[in-house]
Amino acid sequence: MALIIEEECINCDVCEPECPNAAISQGEDIYVINPSLCTECVGHHDTPQCMEVCPVDCISKDSAHVEDKDSLFQKYLKLTSKL
Repeated sequence: MALIIEEECINCDVCEPECPNAAISQGEDIYVINPSLCTECVGHHDTPQCMEVCPVDCISKDSAHVEDKDSLFQKYLKLTSKL
């Protein structure tokens, strides 16, 4: 499952540089996560780094993009050309 940044985002800029897949970018009003690039840091870290650094806890699982750990790992392999 990809992650999503909720409207409580304060645009503090700490999440974007933490994403190893460059899935986070500045949206029109708040930061957004590209679900096709988000692996919840599977393959890179044990926990999603954006969630670790977010000071307002506004990042959660995106129910519109449900994926299991194996799917996320396969996406990681594809994104890093290790497949």
